[in-house]
Amino acid sequence: MKNLKFVLRYLKKHWLAYSAGILTLFIVDFANIYIPKFTGFITDGLTDQTFGMPEVLHYLLLILLVSATIALGRFFWRFFLFGTARKIEKEMRDDLFGHLETLSVNFFHTHKIGDLMTRFTSDLNAIRMAIGMAVISLFDAVVMSAMVLFQMVFYVDLKLTLLVLIPMAVIALGEIYYGKLIKPRYLARQEALSDLTDYVQESFSGVRVIKAFVRERSQVRAFLRSNGNTMQKSLRVILLQTIFMPLLDVVIGFGSLITLVYGGYLTLTGGISLGRFVAFNQYINMLIWPMMACGEAINLFSQGAASAARVRETLETEPEIRDLAEGTAEALMSGGDLLSGASAFPSFRPLTSISVRGLTFTYPGQAFPALQNISLEIPAGTTLAVIGRTGSGKSTLASLLLHMYQIPEGMLFFDRRDINDIPLKALRGSIAYVPQENFLFSDTLANNIAFGADQGDQAAIEEAAKTACIHDNILSFPEKYETVVGERGVTLSGGQKQRSSIARALMKNAPILILDDSLSAVDTDTERQLLQNLRRNRAGKTTIIIAHRISTIQHADKILVLENGQSAEYGNHEELLALGGIYRDMFEKQQLEAAIGEMGGMNA
Repeated sequence: MKNLKFVLRYLKKHWLAYSAGILTLFIVDFANIYIPKFTGFITDGLTDQTFGMPEVLHYLLLILLVSATIALGRFFWRFFLFGTARKIEKEMRDDLFGHLETLSVNFFHTHKIGDLMTRFTSDLNAIRMAIGMAVISLFDAVVMSAMVLFQMVFYVDLKLTLLVLIPMAVIALGEIYYGKLIKPRYLARQEALSDLTDYVQESFSGVRVIKAFVRERSQVRAFLRSNGNTMQKSLRVILLQTIFMPLLDVVIGFGSLITLVYGGYLTLTGGISLGRFVAFNQYINMLIWPMMACGEAINLFSQGAASAARVRETLETEPEIRDLAEGTAEALMSGGDLLSGASAFPSFRPLTSISVRGLTFTYPGQAFPALQNISLEIPAGTTLAVIGRTGSGKSTLASLLLHMYQIPEGMLFFDRRDINDIPLKALRGSIAYVPQENFLFSDTLANNIAFGADQGDQAAIEEAAKTACIHDNILSFPEKYETVVGERGVTLSGGQKQRSSIARALMKNAPILILDDSLSAVDTDTERQLLQNLRRNRAGKTTIIIAHRISTIQHADKILVLENGQSAEYGNHEELLALGGIYRDMFEKQQLEAAIGEMGGMNA
């Protein structure tokens, strides 16, 4: 029932076109029943010798007119019904994509990309077939059957019609049973297809790792297993169809046999005329399509219902992170458009200062906190550096500042306002973020750099690239800023991807910039120049730099040292060195590594 309501929500928007299609289909079915009748008239007229050429031509002309009406009607019902089904599929895909964009990061951690892609393609296609072809088949079957049976009873013979209905009743019962069997098999096939799609997507994304570890054969074997499982699930669906359809033909053939035997007997004994017997045979043939259409409709409805359940489940998934109550949000936004970025919140001045008070956070499903009791102040216009060993919670802190996960109230504040009371678009519109995994779209470098900006002319793009020390590299490419990078920026080096991502963040010109280990693939000379550019470009703005190298963060106003998710040390570079703790130990080790590296270079 929920799936039905879900689909009806879309059908209601197009009720006029759908009604026009159904009405046209009704006219076509109504016209169809007259062709056997006219054929019967001609047969009886010629048999009884009561028809001459004018009467025959009269009925032949009527048959041509009815046929033309049917042809024109079929065009229009296909246009209205199939066209509407395509529009609904498009609207569902729009809604599905739009809704996925609102869901929290954790949703994508717990749902496979392949499964989501299957819902976008195969499942939506199944729903379209259910509301298009299945509805047409079922309506056509019911209306056509009713009209044909009426003619068979009142124009031909009641007893003959009742005998023919016996195998038809068997078909109806079989189709109900068939519908119950096909739905779980189809759902299992869709899940297997989701697993296969996800495996292929992961394999293509990780192709460089696969080749580096020479794992092509094992990947192919795993693919063959997954593909074989999908085939087996598909064969279970096909097997049911291949069993049902021939049985349907047998029952239909049995009905035709009854018609020939008993109908022939009535014709020979004068119970019905030859013309009516000919018309009855045509009516029987006209019933074959509705009976088969019912089976196909049940098949498509079952598949559509299973797919609708999967799509509805995704659309009804609530975001873990929600904006504040609508009324309060409207007061804060002063009528701004939620989808147009930070500039849409005129009552919000750009966020600048950050206050962290006893921040404790545990990832969903984890037993131990990733961050515990973190407290610090980041005044507007200052630079905070965060350093620590791998897994100490640095990237987690960055994710929480962007409100990627739900945060308890009273722990994180921007300009003395609790993060939970700030609309997400206003918060994230005030922050430029360079993630640890530098993702670039398969697009031109110019479009990648301008991605986060409302407006970006070529001069601004080049200025951001110069600040990020990537401008000269881009000019060395044949297409320069119009160079199209591969998927995820695969055609660029690690350092080029990092600097392109930094340029993209700088184009946003946000009051807060977060760099999450964004200089790890950059050489020390380039790093030094880039940091100097950032200090000049970010003067008076808040910057948070997460890094492993002390050379990256030693000039920050304050440095937070994380250890096992806790604040181990806090101060500036000189203060932390004087403590003689974790920070000093890291500094000395990195100094020693640098010295050894220089000695190795000299010996080479």
